[in-house]
Amino acid sequence: MAIDTDDEIKAPVKVRISEKLSKLGNDVQGSQAWSSIFRPGSIFRKGYTDSPRNRSYVIMNSVMYHLHPVKVKRHAVKVSYTLCLGGLTFFLFILLTITGIFLMFFYRPTAAAAWDDIYNLQASVTFGLLVRNMHRWAAHLMVLTVFLHMARVFYHGAYKPPREFNWVIGVILLTLTLLLSFTGYLLPWDQLALWAVTVGTNMMGYTPVLGDQVRFVLLGGFDIGTDTLLRWYVLHVLMLPFVAVIFMAIHFWRVRKDGGISGPL
Repeated sequence: MAIDTDDEIKAPVKVRISEKLSKLGNDVQGSQAWSSIFRPGSIFRKGYTDSPRNRSYVIMNSVMYHLHPVKVKRHAVKVSYTLCLGGLTFFLFILLTITGIFLMFFYRPTAAAAWDDIYNLQASVTFGLLVRNMHRWAAHLMVLTVFLHMARVFYHGAYKPPREFNWVIGVILLTLTLLLSFTGYLLPWDQLALWAVTVGTNMMGYTPVLGDQVRFVLLGGFDIGTDTLLRWYVLHVLMLPFVAVIFMAIHFWRVRKDGGISGPL
């Protein structure tokens, strides 16, 4: 009587596991959620072999080509009551970037110098007051246009399939916009900024489990000081804009992949 070895017993089990994993992968790739992220033509969809040539082809086809489509829908180029709110938001972001770089030349993120630098910027720097006010009001308008843009998308039903993934990206961009506005509000380091830091970090301190650690990281210690201002400054001028640019690129790419700017239903 022959006795099966361990390898002979495990072989059918491995085959069944492989078949189940393959079926699970096919089910996932055939789902609506997967289709909302990866469109036909991607190597992640059936019909394309995974090779360096196909990878480069997909990148060129999905990003470069769709940034400049050969045709657009009629309503996409028509000036309507929504006034191109998404485009306005992007224009304000560019304006904020240019004016923000100008302001960085005259600002030092230290508790002792921040307020004096803001005062000297307004009083002594040529066009300093104008540029600072442009930066401030553009920030307020950007928050407003993002809210109005999302309201337009919601009431037009443009968050529905196949655009649900881009709606999530939009929510993330809204959050980043609010964080950019809040961190910029703190940089003058006046009395309002100190109270805003106090309230904001205290709220973060109630984060479940990691509340005290989060508050410590945001403050740079146990008390508000120069380290606190430096952290919020880095968030405002480096980390948050960098993340926002990445998500904006994804957002614009998805608009093209989903058939252009959505119109009213």
